[in-house]
Parts: sequence; structure tokens; C-alpha cells
Amino acid sequence: MCKKNIAIVTDTNSGISNEEASYLGISLVPMPFIIDGHTYYENIDLSQEDFFKKQQAGNNITTSQPSLGSLIELWESLLKTHETVLHIPMTSTLSGSMASACMLAKEYNNRVIVVDNLRITVTLRQSIYDALKLRSQGLSAVEIKNKLEACRADANIYLSLDSLTYLKKGGRITPAVAAIGSLFHMKPVLSYKAGILAPYKKTRGQKNAWKEMLKAVEYDLTHQFKGKDVSLCTAYSGSKDLGKSWLEVVQAYFPDFEIYHSKLSLSIATHTGPGVCGISCISKL
Repeated sequence: MCKKNIAIVTDTNSGISNEEASYLGISLVPMPFIIDGHTYYENIDLSQEDFFKKQQAGNNITTSQPSLGSLIELWESLLKTHETVLHIPMTSTLSGSMASACMLAKEYNNRVIVVDNLRITVTLRQSIYDALKLRSQGLSAVEIKNKLEACRADANIYLSLDSLTYLKKGGRITPAVAAIGSLFHMKPVLSYKAGILAPYKKTRGQKNAWKEMLKAVEYDLTHQFKGKDVSLCTAYSGSKDLGKSWLEVVQAYFPDFEIYHSKLSLSIATHTGPGVCGISCISKL
């Protein structure tokens, strides 16, 4: 049997559905979540709708990482029909799954190549499309890895949060800060750049938070991404109506862009909660 060259693997943090993965011809690792002591897997027995019902009901939700056994089983299955596996998980800065994959890959004599280009959610999805394009051009797995990691800083994300409750539950802010934020209707805007999730702006009200994100992307387009082929993406968590409203605002502000719109991955929503709106600016390879 003639083996194909490179199998591409990512996880559900990318926002790629099972159907999209099948269409693209890639393998998708479901991210696990622990909810009140029970383990669920994104896109398998945990839908977006069920996740937010449990989250808003106050269930205790924590993220986890794919088991080493499940990775071994997947990789060895793919290596029967491919020369190499290119594994592109979510960023090492927000999950231990990257470190686990790198450790495990050492046992495969360079037949499993792990990429850490510090991407999450829609920016990770763009990395998969870039990898597919580079593979079609005949690049090796190592060459694709090097190109993806060389442009790891060419993607910015901005997120506006509806509530500080979930940051408080995750221990990322104190209860006192959360209480003050709620009292004054604070809507924090976070940024994710080159692997670092950090506070960007403190705003009052949703409209002001949206304005700050739009201004941030506009600045990025005229400075960091000037002259580059750029993709704009929007994301949301929870309400579809909120997501639709946010998309309409972004489309009106950036009428010259075709905008990809999706749900925020649950790995992020665990820490941010429902009612989140996000926008990303990504340089395509």
C-alpha cells in the first residue's frame, strides 16, 4: 500500500466541527471537560447548547487535555497510511496538551511533528487552512511546522466579556474586583497576542467594548498587518442573536472584508462564560 505524505491533526479548540474536519480530510481530537466530576468530550457528547446550560446553572466546569492513550491510538492509526503526522494543537500557553504531545512525539522518530504557533480558536483554524495549503505545495511536515511557527505573532484576538463571574471562578481575578466590575457595569476587553492573554481595556457597557475592539483591529490593519493578506473573523459565546448583532456591526465597520463568523471554542468559554464577542485579525500564509 502506497502511503500518503502528511496527515494533519488538530483539536476542537480550533472551532472546526466534525463535518468540516471530514470535508478537509483532517483528524480532530475532541477536547475533554470535567463537569461536576464527569468527563465530556466536545463535539461528541457535549454540545455548545448543553455546555452553556450547565455553565449558567452553576455546574463546576474545568478543562482537561486529551489522554496520551487517545493520541497514541490516533497517531498509530494515521501512520499506517501516512509517512508523517503533523499535529497542531491549541497553544502551549493555555493548555498542557501541547507539552504532552511534544513528549509523546519523541517516541516516533520524527514521524510525528508537533507545531506550537501559539494559536487558539479561529486563529488555530486559520493555521489548519495554512497547513493544508502548504502541504498541497509539496512542503514537508518539518517545513510546514517552521513556517507556521515563524508567523506565530501574526494573529491578534480581542474579546469583550459580558461578566466577570467566570474569571472569578477560575481564580483569575479576586471576588472584590468582580463585585466592583459588576457594580459599575464594567465590560472588560481582553487581548490574545503571541500566546499571551491579557487585559486590554476596561469599558462601561457593551457598545463601548465593541468600539474599543473595532478601533484595535483598525489600528492593527494599518500598522502590524499593513500590506499583508489578512483574514478577519468574529466569534461569540452563548446567544446566536448576540453573535449575529456583533457580526453585523463588524461587517458595517469593515465593509471591504469577507468575515468568517463562528462560535467561540468551549476551551475559552469555560473561562469567559456566555455573552462574549470576539474579533481576530490573522495574516494568511
